[in-house]
Amino acid sequence: MTSATTVVTVSYNSSAVLRKMLESVVGQAECVVVDNGGNDNLAPLAAEFGALLVRRDQNEGFGRGCNAGATQARTEFLFFVNPDVVLGQGCIAALETAARRLPDLVAANPLVLDGRGRAQFKTTSILLPGGGIRKAVPAMAEPVLILTGCALFVRRSLFERIGGFDPSIFLYHEDHDIAIRLGQYGTLWHIPEAQVRHIAGTGAPRTAAWFKGYHMARSRCYVLHKYRRPLPFLRAFVPAVGGLFLPHNLFSKRRRLRSLGQIVGALSAWRDKGVYLPR
Repeated sequence: MTSATTVVTVSYNSSAVLRKMLESVVGQAECVVVDNGGNDNLAPLAAEFGALLVRRDQNEGFGRGCNAGATQARTEFLFFVNPDVVLGQGCIAALETAARRLPDLVAANPLVLDGRGRAQFKTTSILLPGGGIRKAVPAMAEPVLILTGCALFVRRSLFERIGGFDPSIFLYHEDHDIAIRLGQYGTLWHIPEAQVRHIAGTGAPRTAAWFKGYHMARSRCYVLHKYRRPLPFLRAFVPAVGGLFLPHNLFSKRRRLRSLGQIVGALSAWRDKGVYLPR
């Protein structure tokens, strides 16, 4: 196999979905699997697919896990892929071809499809001026203002130059943060010739709703402070409280737990601005 790309995936008790991701990488690139302090034994699975396994003693967040995996790569490109993502045939070759054709490309997303084959295309972010503009999925390669982290392709030299993912973010918004920082050195691209399928929500246990909501609010506060956006605490706290009383949330225990976690997370960020520090 000749590839200029290393796939990096971070697993936290995600062995149930990791196999399909690893199967889709075979023949396309080398792979680094980061066990982010989970309880499942990933060694046999990683060995089966020839992936390098990096074990971490505790879960210190998605970004720190990605950074740990990236240190093992020596290739020109890195491709950060969620464990619940399946790569299409020729995905990595298409991304590499685009990078050769577009020398200003610093990072890119392939076309991301959900479990039903519908395109997921992100053009808005709380970090963009005015929040960004919603637009249709481009049919051809096109520059974009923001990228999503479920399948993030990046030049390794630039990833290292900016210090990788911000270690002060535990979970959520780390993809938009790194996209903006990378965008200072070139152009972000959407490459529809490369495709992946993202079965969202299957990379972590359903019981994690409160935990995820908690860190969602803390990260929101942190990045809003970092980019000097107005009213960071209120922009995390008010939507969390409002979400608790939305009709479709009232009848879903999981959604209620997520909203409660967001409320607690926002309140905790009042003291420390949402900065994550490992214990």
